[in-house]
Amino acid sequence: MSSRSYSLLGLWPVINRWKYLVAAAVALALIISVVVSLALPNIYKSTAVFYPTNPNTTDPDRIVSDGGKLELGGRAEDLDRVITIGESQTLAELIIKRFDLHEHYKTGAAGDDAADQGALDEFNSNFTIVHNDRDAIEVNFQDRDKVLAAKVANAIVQAIDSINQQLTFENRRKIIDLYQGRKEFLEREYTAAHDSLLAGRRRYGIYGMENESRYLGRAIIETETKLRQAEGEGNSSKAAGYRKALRGLTQAEGGNVLNLENYVKGTDRMATAYARFADIQGRLIGARNAYETAKLAISGKISSIYVVQKAFPATKKTKPVRWLIVVSSVVVTLALSIILITLLELYRGNLSVGRPGSEPQF
Repeated sequence: MSSRSYSLLGLWPVINRWKYLVAAAVALALIISVVVSLALPNIYKSTAVFYPTNPNTTDPDRIVSDGGKLELGGRAEDLDRVITIGESQTLAELIIKRFDLHEHYKTGAAGDDAADQGALDEFNSNFTIVHNDRDAIEVNFQDRDKVLAAKVANAIVQAIDSINQQLTFENRRKIIDLYQGRKEFLEREYTAAHDSLLAGRRRYGIYGMENESRYLGRAIIETETKLRQAEGEGNSSKAAGYRKALRGLTQAEGGNVLNLENYVKGTDRMATAYARFADIQGRLIGARNAYETAKLAISGKISSIYVVQKAFPATKKTKPVRWLIVVSSVVVTLALSIILITLLELYRGNLSVGRPGSEPQF
């Protein structure tokens, strides 16, 4: 017994016998697909494009102190960091809350687990962030409202920038506290050194004049010379006056603020005091400058991304492609109908051997 053979050309008689049912199925699919495609809302997509910058060049400390320049960061770690931030749940929840997407997506009230998850899933299905072939980052968001789609895409870029900055700003705040503590410590040390310097000046009569030692030596020599002359002349009263003046120039208890005894005793001590005061003064100036620079740097935010293209409301819908839906539905229905009637014919042929061309019975 020879087995039957089948070919695609052999399907035409089968289709012809079932043509009214196939035509009805195709027509029904056409009508349903047209109705469904017309009922589907238009979806618009907005795209924002940006480059991440090198975080080392966006450090405000370097820009303020060293005059650094911004550099685009095409490094893999910069791109991965930005994409990771964009795909984080933190950013998604921030955008969902900002634009009240619970109500927009009609998932329910915020705070309910099912509603929150529904809004998050809907948001993630409409949002994509990718690294394109030009080492830029593309943020895409689609929605029925084309204006909202553009606003959300731009807000996502801003949120990525803000979160990216916060990664380094927390450490800068700690550094500012260290700068402030160092400045306050040096201010206390400066006050103590200044008070010690003033006390030493009053005690030893050394006020930092360059010619103090020369003046003191000349005054002693002149007074002692006059004393000897007065003694030689026998003028005792005049000699007593010069003797008293000489004692004031040479002895601390003589009453002179500037005297040889205090000057010799205080020279070394005041030199040390001057050196310490000058050192603390220089360190304090540096600490104040560093604190002011760090405070200025932390108070001003420098963008960590370079936006090439902001998102704008789309002028053309992205989906649905209605003609494709209709054509696909008709083609799939036709194919399924042919497969179904072919299987049915094979089944009937197996039951009724010798009547392969029998008409369909209803």
